[in-house]
Amino acid sequence: MTQDITRHGMAARYSEAAVFNGMVFLAGMVPERGDTDIRGQTQDVLAQVAQRLKEAGCDKSRILRAEIYLTDIRDIAAMNEVWDAWVVPGAAPPRATVQAALADPTWRIEIVVTAAV
Repeated sequence: MTQDITRHGMAARYSEAAVFNGMVFLAGMVPERGDTDIRGQTQDVLAQVAQRLKEAGCDKSRILRAEIYLTDIRDIAAMNEVWDAWVVPGAAPPRATVQAALADPTWRIEIVVTAAV
């Protein structure tokens, strides 16, 4: 059975989101501004995640999994403060958080999300 894949925010190299079989797959969301601290960058990225999910027909309560990449794992406590205030109580998704080098040295965080429509 063939099902359609819907892509949102398409560029030559990637899509910001793909919807298939009731699932939303987001690209890695990175800060739009690199000149803020980890709290500001986390807020920026989570706002983008919420917007992409809305465009795909769901919201943050439907997140199935989150992968968080930090350039410095010592930022985890500050990032968690913002994450904990953002995540829907009782709907915290499975999550992995790791330290990784990101493509732009001003980025401190990147978040990848999979959600149900």
